[in-house]
Amino acid sequence: MSRKPVHLAVYDTFADWETGHTTAYLARAGYEIRTVGPGRETVTTIGGLRIQPDLALDEVRPEDSSLLILTGADLWDSGDDLAPFARKARAFLDAGVSVAAICGATAGLAREGLLDDRDHTSAVSFYLAATGYSGGERYVDADAVTDGGLVTAGPTEPVAFAREVFRLLGVYEGEVLDAWYRLFHDSDPEAYAVLEKAAR
Repeated sequence: MSRKPVHLAVYDTFADWETGHTTAYLARAGYEIRTVGPGRETVTTIGGLRIQPDLALDEVRPEDSSLLILTGADLWDSGDDLAPFARKARAFLDAGVSVAAICGATAGLAREGLLDDRDHTSAVSFYLAATGYSGGERYVDADAVTDGGLVTAGPTEPVAFAREVFRLLGVYEGEVLDAWYRLFHDSDPEAYAVLEKAAR
């Protein structure tokens, strides 16, 4: 069965470390990862890596996607440059297509009003409270949270973020999902045996 691509938002100051587990294992599961920039111009990550986006943001349509991933970036907290990505997330969610946001991207979604009526998490509750959003009562102190088609996580939880994305898209389930998480989060050698057995 052909799967629609996963779209990964990329922009200057993109936090390199936050989506590596997610995109690597989605690609292994057969998803094409397409990068989406503000335009098609090269962007530079926090780590100094240069990425040439596959698409500009205005070229991406929810109906052509399995998921939109938004990562943290310094730009989320220094102005409105990335607000168009939060508006695109609204279009995805309104169309019933999933969104996954980590770190500063959660603040962007909060400013857009997308966390007011959904359970969510982030780095800490007061980080989101500073946006002036109305969803404080729905904040969950957890490594990652999924509510419907929206995944949120804080900057120190890239493995939990990936776990929630895999669960949402059905990449891994049950004991295999648990083993994947234990292997990469806890370095549990017993989890490797479960994954090896499942791969046979």
